[in-house]
Amino acid sequence: MINLEKLGYYLPQGFLFHQINLQINKGDKVGLVGKNGAGKSTLLKILSGSIKPTDGAVHLPKGCTIGYLTQDIVIDTTQTVFEYLNSSNERINYIREKLDHINHELTSRTDYESESYLNMLNELSDLNHEFQVIEGFQWEEKINSTLRGLGFTDEEIDQSLNTFSGGWKMRAELAKILVNNPDVILLDEPTNHLDIISISWLESYLQKYEGAVIIISHDRLFLDNVTKRTLEISMGKIFDFPYAYSKYKEVRAEELERLEGAKKQQDKEIKQTEELINKFRAKSSKAAFAQSLIKKLDKTERIEIERNPVSKMRLTFPLSVQPGKWVLELDGLNKSYGDKNLFRNIGITVGRGEKIALLGPNGVGKSTLLKAIMKVIDFTGNVEYGHNVNVAYFAQDQAEKLDVNKTVFETVDDIAKGDIRKDLRTILGTFLFSGEDTEKKVGVLSGGERTRLALCQLLLSPSNFLILDEPTNHLDIQSKDVLKQALTSYEGTFIVVSHDREFLNGLTNRIWDIENKHLKIHHFTLNEYLDYKLNKGDNQVDKSEKLKVESEKVKVENQVKKNSKSNDEKNLIAKELKKIEQQIEKIEKELVDVNYTISTLDFSSGETHSEILKKHDDLNIKLNELMESWEAKMTEMGDKEAV
Repeated sequence: MINLEKLGYYLPQGFLFHQINLQINKGDKVGLVGKNGAGKSTLLKILSGSIKPTDGAVHLPKGCTIGYLTQDIVIDTTQTVFEYLNSSNERINYIREKLDHINHELTSRTDYESESYLNMLNELSDLNHEFQVIEGFQWEEKINSTLRGLGFTDEEIDQSLNTFSGGWKMRAELAKILVNNPDVILLDEPTNHLDIISISWLESYLQKYEGAVIIISHDRLFLDNVTKRTLEISMGKIFDFPYAYSKYKEVRAEELERLEGAKKQQDKEIKQTEELINKFRAKSSKAAFAQSLIKKLDKTERIEIERNPVSKMRLTFPLSVQPGKWVLELDGLNKSYGDKNLFRNIGITVGRGEKIALLGPNGVGKSTLLKAIMKVIDFTGNVEYGHNVNVAYFAQDQAEKLDVNKTVFETVDDIAKGDIRKDLRTILGTFLFSGEDTEKKVGVLSGGERTRLALCQLLLSPSNFLILDEPTNHLDIQSKDVLKQALTSYEGTFIVVSHDREFLNGLTNRIWDIENKHLKIHHFTLNEYLDYKLNKGDNQVDKSEKLKVESEKVKVENQVKKNSKSNDEKNLIAKELKKIEQQIEKIEKELVDVNYTISTLDFSSGETHSEILKKHDDLNIKLNELMESWEAKMTEMGDKEAV
């Protein structure tokens, strides 16, 4: 489908890549990887036609359509989200307008036997057929379905795009690409502004997509679930592997290990050859021999290996002091902006050693809740820290808050206290800032480098309670692995917001979920939580509230029926419903008590809490069974009402 012929792109400092020959076929799902600055985004721009290559050419089939999602989207329009997508397909727009015109003509004209009238009927038939083939009749439904999958609510779909943040505009642009179903989709960091649920939806969509996909992403799980081929840009070349990311890393590591051995042997042989050249060059009898060795050395193709300093990076968050049994207590916590209430009446106690993932769709108030916990915004209710609690906070925009005029060293030197100051350069080296790098201004650092520097600042602020809001933003996959390792070994308590499932998986022992303006606590694994959310739907009404509303509706309807006639069967069903509802109410009260007990447990003590956790799971299973029985009885009652 796509052929790259001797492709090259030149910058003042040299070629990003050179003499690239490559083929991308229909249906290929490709992950494009490489260190920052290797040329990944540049290659996508060349494939999309946004920029021209310095050398070589990109060959595309005639009529090939490409959808390209960049990291720097600019959308300036007063159109609603729906209108932006609805007007994006030129062919559908043309046919739709043409059909309207023809239908108007047919109803207003009376020359039914004329040739032009008959031609119009034929054109109408042809256009209707084409409209059906390109799914024009399902166009609006497809738009709404895609927007909902990417996290837009029905109300937001009808809002002007100019009222949304850059992240939500990116979602709208992604939706526009998907609904138009191009032959090739190019995605540059598509998960950066998506929440966990939307990422899972996008994965499912791309798995079923029949065209070619090329993805740049720092989300390992996303690459593993979508791609089946990996292209690595390294040292100006492209290495092609027929595997998803994780398998590619294994194969590449083995290959690099073999290359390392071959390079050592080659370096040894080169050294020996150079020594012989130096030995015989000055002797007239051996000059010809020396020259032959020099020619041989010149022709030797040197083995090059790209070093990866991140793999050697080790990060630990020190514990300041041991806190009390509980570290945080929230009581009646509420936050609103004007008429918009984000969350209400949050009450929970966080025990020492808890590892919490705070999840939920973008816009529900995760970052706001963290800011309330940090007391950096106004709120109503109470936030109390426990005995000896030292909080360290990593804000979502922490990297952007760094002083761009300071050097890397000055940035950490200003925050370090005590004996640790004498080890600052060693610590910076751990974060991959060594030598001249420490004298660089923050303003010239990349997003990933700034995030590493901000994490270094966090390290120099000893704590026993970490609050981390999207700490993996702008970090590459290996740096995220290092951060995860540090948090796994952290002896304190933490609350982390992240949309990276690979990062979160196995990291936490509890999930907080902001749903319907309330904080729900789950003891699921991350995968169980995602299954729950995807199956139940993110906007699901709380079941207990739904039961009460529906139950009241049934009672009213039953009363009306009773006034007209007696119905023993319906009365019996109503009694059974009431009995089930009483059982549900009883179990819900038990769950409240159990959840409170679990919230006070000390997970860092090494004690096992299997009994209380098993009781929690058993109550949830029983509750689900009762709800299924309730739904069955409601269906039975509906059938009786229909008779």
